[in-house]
Amino acid sequence: DTLNLQGPTTTEWDRLMVAVLSEIAEVEDIQFLATQQFKAKSKELAGLSAHGLVNGDQKSFSFKTDQFDGEVGFAVVETTDDAVIIDRLDELLPEIVACKKEKELSALFLAVVNIVSLKGTLLLCGPAELSLAKAAFPDCAIMNEESTMMDLGKRVSRKKDYIPEITKAIKGGWSKPIQRGASTVDIESLGKLEIDPLDPYQRVVRRGSVLKVKSGQHFKIEE
Repeated sequence: DTLNLQGPTTTEWDRLMVAVLSEIAEVEDIQFLATQQFKAKSKELAGLSAHGLVNGDQKSFSFKTDQFDGEVGFAVVETTDDAVIIDRLDELLPEIVACKKEKELSALFLAVVNIVSLKGTLLLCGPAELSLAKAAFPDCAIMNEESTMMDLGKRVSRKKDYIPEITKAIKGGWSKPIQRGASTVDIESLGKLEIDPLDPYQRVVRRGSVLKVKSGQHFKIEE
């Protein structure tokens, strides 16, 4: 969780425990151990289905103000190679929409965090997410023409960097825009979750969704 004691949630207690445990476990090179752990985690993540990535580390937060009453979901994928995950953008975005609809969330974000360079990228699946992200992170730039990615810079922690700013934006008067495009799709059209019979790890995949992006096209937000 502390990203090898480099993340914003790191405490002095964390550093003390690493020192104590390294002595007990006779670990001579803590940096090497952390690097190997990161590599192992990233290798596993790269093989997950879109459903697994979106739902693997996801939390929801409830809000109620005069302008907004609902739940915001926030998923995080931590990896040593964020490009491998971001390259699957047009696979991940439809799954984020599907998950959002199935869980009846008002908004759902997925942050891809590079745990080596300590940088974050936010995936935006619809008008609500784009609007809230702009309100929460006004100094962060949209990264593509389709407005589905935002550069979060050195923000890497859901607890310290993401949710506090989203909370501040919502409590500051943010209101959800009128839904359009993929966000209005019927839940019956989202396909079914199935276990891939050809996968030795029995990963869950979504089949038959109307949101699946056609070859040569990109998922785009309709504002």
